[in-house]
Amino acid sequence: MNVLKQLREQFEHILASYTDEPSTYAAMIKPAGDPRFGDYQANCAMPLAEKVGKDRREIAGELVAALDVAELCEKPEVAGPGFINLKLRDDALEAAVNSLVNDERLGVDQVAQPRKIIVDFSAPNVAKPMHVGHLRSTVIGDALYRILGFLGHDVSGDNHIGDWGTQFGMIIFGYKHFLDEAAFAEEPVTELSRLYRLVNQLSDYHASLLELPKLRDTLAERKQDLANAEQAADPQDKKAKKAIKQLSGQVAGLNEKIAAEEQKQAVVDNDPSLKALADAHPDIAVQARQETAKLHVGDAENRRLWEQFIPVCLEALQKIYDRLEIKFDKSLGESYYQPMLADVVADLEAKGIARESEAAVCVFVEGFDAPFIVQKTDGAYTYATTDLATVKYRVDELGADAIIYVVDARQGGHFQLLFESVRQWGYTDVELQHVSFGTIMGKNKRPYKTRSGDTVGLESLLDEAVAQAHRIVSENDDAKPGGAELDGADRQRIAEIVGLGGIKYADLHHNRESDYVFDWEKMLATNGDTATYMQYAYARVCGILRKADADREALRQSAGAIRIGHNAERQLALALIRFPEALEQAAAEYRPNFLTEYLFKTAGVFSTFYEHCPVAKAETDELRTSRLLLCDLTARTIAQGLSLLGIHTSEQM
Repeated sequence: MNVLKQLREQFEHILASYTDEPSTYAAMIKPAGDPRFGDYQANCAMPLAEKVGKDRREIAGELVAALDVAELCEKPEVAGPGFINLKLRDDALEAAVNSLVNDERLGVDQVAQPRKIIVDFSAPNVAKPMHVGHLRSTVIGDALYRILGFLGHDVSGDNHIGDWGTQFGMIIFGYKHFLDEAAFAEEPVTELSRLYRLVNQLSDYHASLLELPKLRDTLAERKQDLANAEQAADPQDKKAKKAIKQLSGQVAGLNEKIAAEEQKQAVVDNDPSLKALADAHPDIAVQARQETAKLHVGDAENRRLWEQFIPVCLEALQKIYDRLEIKFDKSLGESYYQPMLADVVADLEAKGIARESEAAVCVFVEGFDAPFIVQKTDGAYTYATTDLATVKYRVDELGADAIIYVVDARQGGHFQLLFESVRQWGYTDVELQHVSFGTIMGKNKRPYKTRSGDTVGLESLLDEAVAQAHRIVSENDDAKPGGAELDGADRQRIAEIVGLGGIKYADLHHNRESDYVFDWEKMLATNGDTATYMQYAYARVCGILRKADADREALRQSAGAIRIGHNAERQLALALIRFPEALEQAAAEYRPNFLTEYLFKTAGVFSTFYEHCPVAKAETDELRTSRLLLCDLTARTIAQGLSLLGIHTSEQM
């Protein structure tokens, strides 16, 4: 039972006589921010009044007069400039919460019209170990995959792995020239990653040698422009001040770029072995690209090496996914789409969507300065071509109604061009969404890295999380008044649950578009908005039921029912019936943080309930049963919510 959905449907029916966009205004009905003003609040009267040219309170009064919610709510009230306050009747609330007692889905109805949704997430390059940069796409994508599936959509998770791009040219070149055979035999993925980084470093070094003089010349020009502007500026001229500020920013930015390029050069110049390799391979970037081209046209040796590398790389990735319990329905890498790319370009050209420009084939999109390049001047295809082929496959072969790309915000421009190109191509019925996210930062507010400046490996991050969690679990267990309750195996099992859950929840409870600071202490804290707090809250509720010697299954099948007397009981019942609302909101906006926010608030409401409402020692058997049912329902809701985020719980911690 979704109370908010029912209220919106009632309002939408009435609003249809005022506007041709009733659903837009009905969406303005939301849970009340302050319980003093009711349980729900409709804020649609104010904008509607402006649209139709009437007084806001008058419109609100008309809406209330036409509203038929007597079986669900007390008499609606108009407050302030036109707010409509709605409070559920206690008997209606009791009926709603009691309907959840034996409902495995906790009131969450499956959607009436399921859609075929492809969730494209994680997508690492296979020849490099996964690192902290892959975490957000992986856990956000997995949470959306679980939530959308639970709501009844036909969801397919696709790991669009990078198994064919330019990094393989670098790796193949490195393998042929710089291989440490013993290291490759012992840890092939680690050695392939080293080769990639080495070739990339040497390529960057030579690029820097060419770029740095240009940057210095540009800096000199901007400094002169700034000096001239400062000398000529009228102190009262706002435009001149703005121009000086812009020039100052350009000078500062160029100084940063120059410092970065100088650092690249210094690392190589100060290392005799690296400098020798750099001097021996001045055109390494070109040679690496040639190795990629050879792979793509079917060169036997490069194809053999590629086929040798792929299985061990995929096995290393799978170990991480297994540990995080991440599953995909498909893992179609870039290589899968290669046979389709020539036909994609040919079709785009035949339809007049793509055309040649400076020897490359491009799609030009109105409003964008840069085109979408689908074939480079050397005839090679691009990521853009692969992405277009992927959309075509997902719509034509898989029947996708929606494709959700869980990719960091820096790729926003690429996806805007992709989506517009797809629409020009004729795929107008499929929903395309870039579910963007920010960066994981260290405490220094820079991208999270090791002390040496390397990107943090995901496997080592997970190991550290479990080690930190083991310490917390052990300390809490040792501090229990009756003595420790967990043996070594249980402590390790719970540490795995707490550690991995902590990492996932820390990512998911933020607005996904925001950067966030990675902080072990906050992440694994037993208070505040953390997985650890939620997991301990679940264990606490289970402990209450256990100490009351309650058989939870028998309790649900008993003739007892939840009764609302105390306000704390009412607030908990209200929170529990809102679980479907939280899931629908998370799914509608592709934001798992709406679910974490709901769970955290619900755990807090339960604490207030338990503080004011004795459970095991309730005044009557009927009241005891009622409160035990509320406890059971709270535990099930927390467990289900965390499960949809990919997080486990334990009844004892």
